[in-house]
This record gives sequence, C-alpha cells and structure tokens, in this order.
Amino acid sequence: MGIDNEKVAALVARARREVDDGFLPSSQVALARDGELIEFQAFGDATTETRYAVFSCTKAFVAGAMWALIGDGLVDVGRRVVDYVPEFGTNGKDLITVEQVMLHTSGFPHAPLGPPQWATPAGRLEAFARWHLNWDPGSSYEYHPTSAHWVLAAIIDAVTGADYRDVVAERVTTPAGLPRVLGLEPDEQDGIAPVVLVGEPATAEEIKATFGVDDLPETEVTPEAILRFNDPAIIAVGVPGGGAAMRACDLALYYQALLHNPGEMWKPDVLADATSVVRNHLPDRWTGIPANRSLGLILAGDDGYSNIRGLGRTVSPGAFGHNGAGGQLAWADPATGLSLGYCTNGYDQHAVREPRRGTAISSLAAVCTNN
Repeated sequence: MGIDNEKVAALVARARREVDDGFLPSSQVALARDGELIEFQAFGDATTETRYAVFSCTKAFVAGAMWALIGDGLVDVGRRVVDYVPEFGTNGKDLITVEQVMLHTSGFPHAPLGPPQWATPAGRLEAFARWHLNWDPGSSYEYHPTSAHWVLAAIIDAVTGADYRDVVAERVTTPAGLPRVLGLEPDEQDGIAPVVLVGEPATAEEIKATFGVDDLPETEVTPEAILRFNDPAIIAVGVPGGGAAMRACDLALYYQALLHNPGEMWKPDVLADATSVVRNHLPDRWTGIPANRSLGLILAGDDGYSNIRGLGRTVSPGAFGHNGAGGQLAWADPATGLSLGYCTNGYDQHAVREPRRGTAISSLAAVCTNN
C-alpha cells in the first residue's frame, strides 16, 4: 500500500480553498505515515513554523501522560478519584472513578473553573471542593469540555509529585520527538497565531435542517472563551482540556507515535486499550449517538457515525483521534497507517459549515493511499 500523490494533492487543495475563498485567515495541513511526514503545508497568514491553539486536541496529550502512569502502576482507572485527590470528594463526588472521568461519564460537565483559580494547584483544589454533580456518575454521557481534565491534571500532580505540564513534556511530547506544547511561558509563545472569529452564526433553519433540533446546547465553549487563548497568561496556564499550542505536523506526528509506540513510550497493552477498546457506548445526551470513547480518545466505529465523531466518512472503523474546537483535526487510522493534523486560527461561528469542512478534509485525507 503506497501513497497516492493525486489524492494528497486533492487534500491540500481542499485545505487551501478555505483560505483562498476567505473563510479562514490561515491554516496548516499535515499528513504522516510510517513515522514520517508525507505532506505539510501552510496557507494564508501562516508559515510551517506558525503554531495554533488546538483546544480539545490537547486532551489526547494529557491522556498520553495518564497512559504512561497507568503503565507504571501509579494510576488504576478503577479506583476513585478521591484515592488520589481527597479534596475532590465533596457533594457526592466521592464515588467517581478515574475511568469515569476519562470517559466523560463522571457527571460534572458544567463544573466551573477559570482565572485566577486555575493558575495554581491550591486554587484548583478549592474549586473542586465546590463542584456539584449534574447527574449520577456513570449513568450518562456528556462531553466535559474542561472540567474532567482539570481532575486528570490533579491526579498527575498527586501521583508524580511534579507539575502535570512537565509530565506531559517528559512522558509524551519529548519521547515522541515533539516540542513542548502545554504550559508555554510568554517568552516561549512567539509565532502562535491569534484566534480570529470568522463567519456568522448558523440560522435556526440551518440548525434544524442539519441537526434536527431547534437549538444547539449551550456549553462553556463560547466565542468569548475561545478568544481568551489570545492572552499569553492563559496559554501559560496550560489548560489541560484545551490549552496546548502546536503545529499541524506536531498533531500528525503525535498520532504516528500512537500507531508505532517508539521506544515503547507506553506499555503495549495500555496503548492497545486506549486506541482500540470502546469503554463508553452510552448515547450522547444531546445527539443520542453512542459515544464510542476509549480512555482518552474517540474511535470511529462501524455504525456510520464516524463523521459525526469528527473523523470523516472514509476512515476505517478502527481509526481514533480527538479534534478541537473551531475545526482542529487530529486522528490516525491503523488500517492505512495514515495520521492527519489540521489547524486553523479562524474560529468559525457557523455551526454547520465548520463540521462540514472537517468532514471533507478528513475524508480526503483518509483515502490518500493506493492498494
């Protein structure tokens, strides 16, 4: 199975078109296989050295640190969070397991944590103590945009005695041959493209026709929240659910590491579990579509919903990844060995156009091999 250069060219042209047509100020697209980049291009107000806020693509890197600690025997996902972070166990949260947190079934998707409290371990623990449940843990699935990963960060801090941002660098990005991506100090932030709001919100008619509902659910992921990540102090915090900054090539090459486990970064059984075993089949509380989540990733599945899960229409059922708000794409497909990274600093407010763009780019990327 080789690379089809014409299909790669079609992928690049589709990514370029969004910038050429004025929908996005800049973007990057990267495709990799066999641990190496096949293609990496930048468009618009960007070069291949430009970095982007990748929002929830960050979650896979924090998950990577958790997998390393699971392999070390320092974390058991069947244990309760309070076994590692006692301060968490208030208001009925004492029964929540680490697994439930990693699967977004832990019941506190709307728990608030922002500046200045999120900048220190003490401030984060104080916030945990005030958090309440939205529903019984394990009974339902609703995506936790940031709350779950603040808990994972606290667990990493507790079991290592180190800062979670340093652990991500030492156990994940450095062994994968990548630069530090989380918790960048202001003097390390040169070349990060500022997030720009683009597009107009979709109309009620467009929402109804596309999603079958009258309104999209309100979450903490708002344009105002996204624009916070233009603040160097916010990037320095290293929000574990969405605060990393990197290039599209870094995303693509990280997912190559997940395919090939260089230097046995992770225990093979732990990595196989994380990249292939669906532990959360519960339906999404909004769409009703099964979650298809592993310990930290989303799996494409064979039920026809791979595009709804952000992985395009043409990946194999075994493809896995985790995208980010505003159109960031990151996945790998074991069937072809391909991995994709796509970044933009244009936060498209049109809730129909943005996922269609992602579906088109991912679907073109997934067929860039020939038999």
